[in-house]
Amino acid sequence: MVKTVMLFDMRAPSIGPDISTVYSQALEMAQFADRSGFDYISLSEHHGSEDNYLPAPFVVGGAIAARTRRIRIILNAVVLPLHNPVEIAEQIAVLDLLSEGRLEVIFGAGYVPSEFARFGVTLAERGRLMDEGLEIIVRALSGERFAFNGREVFVRPLPRQQPHPPLILGGGVAATAKRAARFGFGFAPMKPGLLETYEQSCRDLGRVPGPAWGLQGPIAVHVAEDPDAAWARLKPHILHVARTYMEWAAAAGDDTSTYAGLVDWDDIRRSGKYAVVTPDECVALAADQVERRSSLVFQPMIGGLAPEEAWRSLHLFVDKVAPRLRT
Repeated sequence: MVKTVMLFDMRAPSIGPDISTVYSQALEMAQFADRSGFDYISLSEHHGSEDNYLPAPFVVGGAIAARTRRIRIILNAVVLPLHNPVEIAEQIAVLDLLSEGRLEVIFGAGYVPSEFARFGVTLAERGRLMDEGLEIIVRALSGERFAFNGREVFVRPLPRQQPHPPLILGGGVAATAKRAARFGFGFAPMKPGLLETYEQSCRDLGRVPGPAWGLQGPIAVHVAEDPDAAWARLKPHILHVARTYMEWAAAAGDDTSTYAGLVDWDDIRRSGKYAVVTPDECVALAADQVERRSSLVFQPMIGGLAPEEAWRSLHLFVDKVAPRLRT
């Protein structure tokens, strides 16, 4: 059965509800996802965004852990070069304990120049900081007390999942796939073909590949009885999200971005990144995502979408799609 994911980035642009409503509704939707059989809550990270993009996924993850019982929580993705890896290891351990072992973490190298400037880090340092940070986190969460670059590293408490929660690298280049294999992590490819690179790298190292988090289909699914009318309602919100990612990729000079080459609304809609589907079409999409080794991802309040519109989509999925997926 396809993995079902409810993703929150907590954007609150001026075209949507206020930020307090976004946070309160996200917690309500997380509880609904937990009760309704969703597999994952996914929380993203960016910093200094005008639309209030979530900068503190561990904090929100703790709130969601306290209000849910079974759903897993995945941070997607923690921009590791911007953080002290010892502090990140501590936060992973505490959130894993708080959630009773329901945490998974995807790490990303980051790419937005303004974010790196605010944290006093250069983009040129990303590779070194990733390698150092990942080594520190794995050793610390495994219980070691050790010295690294002349300083002691010692983390307590340790996480509930041993030796640590599932750790995954996300990215859109072959170097990330190879790094994930080298560290024995799972991999979340942002582009087709990279999963094969990762798995071959694992085989070359004599390792069994870790969990794969593919994004080979839509990054946001919306279920509606009348998709054309729903597309019209979602258009300004999807445009806001897509244009933000396009601007970040352009500022980074990143021609590997999955948003590279998208120019206008027609390009965005044809890209397949966003799907507005009927319940019947959603069933077919779920089967397709299984074939792609990917997930069915929902962003209920995408780009500041009104909560009432988000709730309609979620209830349609739970009432008219999910039972058919289970059978």
